[in-house]
Amino acid sequence: MPNEVRTAPWAPGDARSAHRDAFGREALPPRERWPRLDFTGIPELRYPNRVNCAVELLDRIVERGGGDRVVIHYPGGRWIYRDLLTTANRIAHVLVDDLGLVPGNRVLLRGPNNPMMAACWFAVLKAGGVVVCTMPLLRTRELVFTADKARITLALTDTRLAAECEQAFARRGDGTPRTGWRVVHFGAPDDAPNETSLEQLMRDKPAEFTNVDTAADDLALIAFTSGTTGEGKGTMHFHRDVLAICDCFPPYVLKATPQDVFIGSPPFAFTFGLGGLLLFPMRIGASTVLLEQAAPPHLIKGIQDYRATVVFTAPTAYRAMLGMLAQHDVSSLRRCVSAGEALPLATYEAWQAATGLKIIDGIGATEMLHIFISASDDDIRPGATGTVVPGYDARVVDEEMRDVPDGEIGRLAVRGPTGCRYLHNEERQRAYVSDGWNLTGDSYKRDADGYFWYQARTDDMIISSGYNISGPEVESVLLEHPAVLECGVVGVPDPERGQIVKAYVVLRPDARAWAAKDMVKLLQDYVKSQIAPYKYPRAIEFLDALPRTATGKLQRYRLRELTT
Repeated sequence: MPNEVRTAPWAPGDARSAHRDAFGREALPPRERWPRLDFTGIPELRYPNRVNCAVELLDRIVERGGGDRVVIHYPGGRWIYRDLLTTANRIAHVLVDDLGLVPGNRVLLRGPNNPMMAACWFAVLKAGGVVVCTMPLLRTRELVFTADKARITLALTDTRLAAECEQAFARRGDGTPRTGWRVVHFGAPDDAPNETSLEQLMRDKPAEFTNVDTAADDLALIAFTSGTTGEGKGTMHFHRDVLAICDCFPPYVLKATPQDVFIGSPPFAFTFGLGGLLLFPMRIGASTVLLEQAAPPHLIKGIQDYRATVVFTAPTAYRAMLGMLAQHDVSSLRRCVSAGEALPLATYEAWQAATGLKIIDGIGATEMLHIFISASDDDIRPGATGTVVPGYDARVVDEEMRDVPDGEIGRLAVRGPTGCRYLHNEERQRAYVSDGWNLTGDSYKRDADGYFWYQARTDDMIISSGYNISGPEVESVLLEHPAVLECGVVGVPDPERGQIVKAYVVLRPDARAWAAKDMVKLLQDYVKSQIAPYKYPRAIEFLDALPRTATGKLQRYRLRELTT
């Protein structure tokens, strides 16, 4: 069933919105709270007032005669661009004709990286909907939060992940029943009952679809930064934003070609993965390898088996694959991209020594959609993140938004054709955007040649193996356990993962008789059962009391000092 449809005037100066459901427009922060958006940096950013990014990325290549080119390789087969187009068109018909989708409705997508997930992503946008892609690892409570925050009542989900999705849609976070919701499965085995599966619904649909004529600044997707269950951060991006990330970093830094074969580990719910494994290759008519399992052993085997030439993954995976190179042929690689966490110099040097390839480091943010500082080839300075990607501008500033001298540490501020617009989160919007600039939460220093050097995070976000993890979120889950009186969660350095989640826990008196190792496992298993398993505390230390200020505020910096 469709979401509630409401009508609201479009923002001054914008092309008329195609969205009949005005939720997205009304959920945007006030214009004066937006960062300054700049489309003058490079000529590719001059988009027309009306554009549908799905059409530009998919339909156009088929119109230009590229329909028979391979777009997706996957274990067991491959799709050409025409396969993806006709499948997306049929799903778009199902969305509109059978499920009542109205332009502007949000649709939750849940599944691993595979061809059907890609087809669903394009179908939602072609039909004028808004994509809300979620990671397969999220648990019911996290899905409940996402559905509540974005007011979603329709989901397309891989059948293997459907149970938690249906549980999440049955009730809201406050426990009240959710009405008018629908969860449609795809990917069921051929011999399974499938009367209401997506494949069954789309079987007799036309291969052609009349795409919704969206405005360039109609909402295309809502990406959640880390799936938090407290004060979560949904970031809102327009159709033109999707095209902008394809026209900045890829042509000017990555420099891929239509003959390249992309591969990587991030799921589509990470905008790093969405861009690197789907949008970027399709913008130039290249192909991509979609792996449902992309841990380092599977990724390096995929590079070998599909003769991949461009890989997107986190530093953790590069470190892990170093020990597997002797058993795999990765000679097809010519481009290696790292993001999601800081790239250690030792990892860069070891990978180059073993493969002869320089890793292209980069920093992006879900709020910015993708990479905005990077460098490649002879422009790489080992240890530096890079220089500003064409189309963007960046500074290092103090607390008063004044530039700090080169060589001094300050806060990273960036702006360009994309920027932060939080979903119904005025407090975070004020914190992230200042004087028209996006403040990413990272400490950097810049050298005299314009290279940016990462120093640390400036907030409580933990970055482990490329995953963004909210320390307060893990705390809130631990505090639900009856054995826990109070706790504090921080990130601590780790040679393999960059950081790991560590919890400092004060137990209730009746739980202190437990053996420490048994209590550690009990609490770890509990966290895994409640939120995505990658967020669980890999280290737990028990204290008699937590360090607090005179007013009772937890001093996380003192917890971090305990590990140094």
